[in-house]
Amino acid sequence: MAEIIRVEELVKGYDTQKVLDGVNFSIAKGSITAIMGVSGTGKTVLLRHLIGLEKPDSGAVYLDGTNIVSMGSKRLNRIRRRLGVLFQEAALFDSLCVWDNVAFPIREHRGFSRTQIVEKVEDKLAMVGMLKHSGKLPSELSGGMRKRVGLARALALDPEIVFFDEPTTGLDPVTRAAIYRLISRTHFEASGTFVIVSHDIEGVLDISDEVMMMWAGKIVSRGTPEQIRKTSDPLIRQFVTGSADGPIDVDMTN
Repeated sequence: MAEIIRVEELVKGYDTQKVLDGVNFSIAKGSITAIMGVSGTGKTVLLRHLIGLEKPDSGAVYLDGTNIVSMGSKRLNRIRRRLGVLFQEAALFDSLCVWDNVAFPIREHRGFSRTQIVEKVEDKLAMVGMLKHSGKLPSELSGGMRKRVGLARALALDPEIVFFDEPTTGLDPVTRAAIYRLISRTHFEASGTFVIVSHDIEGVLDISDEVMMMWAGKIVSRGTPEQIRKTSDPLIRQFVTGSADGPIDVDMTN
C-alpha cells in the first residue's frame, strides 16, 4: 500500500527539553493508524507538526510526497484544505449552532453554492447522527455529541487525511466505545486516511490497522494491534496492561 505520510528525523525542543528526538515513520494511504503513548511523551506535539501548526528544529514531514516543513503559509494553507482535524475538546464555536459549525470550513475554503453547502452539511451531520440537533448550540450538547459535531466538521471538506487528537478524552466508557465505532464506520464510508493520537489503548487497538508507540520523543514500537497485544517488550506490555510496575516510571511526588 502506498504511503501518504512520511516523517524523517523530526526533532523539536523547548528550552532545554527535547520533546521530539529523531522521530521516523510512514503511514499507509487509506489506513487507520494510531499513535499511542503516556501523557507528556510528545504525541500532541507530533500531531501539531503533522498538520503544520509547528515547525521542527530539524527533520521533514511529507504529506503525499510534499515536505510541508519548508512551505510558506499560503501554500501550507492550500495543503491544509486536504486535511481534517478533530481536536481534543472538539473546538466548536460557542456562538454558532451545530449546523453553522459544520458549514464554517466549507464557506471559508470553497466556492460552493448555498444549495451545495446545505447538501454537504446535512450529509456530514447525518453521517454522525447529529442532523436532528443541527439547531442547537454547543453548550446544549453532551461531550459525546460535541465530538460527533467536531467529526462532522473535520469531514466537511472531504479531506484525504483526518487527524484525531485524543478523541475520547473526558468521555464515559460507553460513549468512548460509541465514538470509536463511529470513527471506524466513518472511515469505511468516507475512505481517506485516519490518524489517531491517543492513550486509550483498547479503543485504538479495536479499530486500527497499525499502532505506533511513542516514548521519550521517539517511536519505539509499531505493528498490527495483534502484534502489539502479543509483544514481549516490557515497555509496551506495561502500557497495554496498565501496570504500575515496569520501565515507565510515573512520578507521583508532584
